[in-house]
Amino acid sequence: MVGLPQDVEAVHLGTEGTLAARRRPRVIVDMTTSRPDLAVRLADAAREMGAGSVDAPVSGGDIGARAATLSIMVGGSEADVSLIRPVLELMGRSIVHHGPPGSGQHAKMVNQILIATNVIGVCEGLLYAARARLDPRKVIDSVSRGAADSWSIRNFGPRMIDRDFEPGFYVEHFVKDLSIAVEESDRMGLSLPGLALARELYEAVKAQGHGRKGTQALLLALEERSGIG
Repeated sequence: MVGLPQDVEAVHLGTEGTLAARRRPRVIVDMTTSRPDLAVRLADAAREMGAGSVDAPVSGGDIGARAATLSIMVGGSEADVSLIRPVLELMGRSIVHHGPPGSGQHAKMVNQILIATNVIGVCEGLLYAARARLDPRKVIDSVSRGAADSWSIRNFGPRMIDRDFEPGFYVEHFVKDLSIAVEESDRMGLSLPGLALARELYEAVKAQGHGRKGTQALLLALEERSGIG
């Protein structure tokens, strides 16, 4: 797992990359959140070298990584996925094969779209609770027991209250992910205004100098818009 699509290209397709090694890998596994078309290109290049390729981006953040409970979204051939599944099972609780190369990356885009719009809701809900002079911890306890429950409210909510914006996942990497999702949705002819808004807001967080903070730092951008702070 590396940071950006260009890093993925360098690691696997560069002059000193995995596919240029004297001893070629049997299967390359890229766990970076990257471009679906790059995953397809990697698979094609690996096939030409007699190797396999699997795209396997993850969700679950720092908590899931430490507990080995990640959700791993997989794209690749049945044979390649079966070969590396025992390794993935050491890191994740859920390993789902979504289809051919690039499918794991598409599934991860769905994941990022859901997270982005969900975190907006968490921030706005907590800002509303603060302005209404409610105890935010009691609010989280109440809403997390009903239809508004989510991983984000249970995990990001307390961090926001404690002003803990240290990263489980960097804002700058999330901006990269949302930009890929916007580009893919445009290519597919989709209108996703929630996704577009989320990218705009996260770009604002990054512009405020919080690119290396966690995604829960979205609260800072929305506080600024409301004149809080």
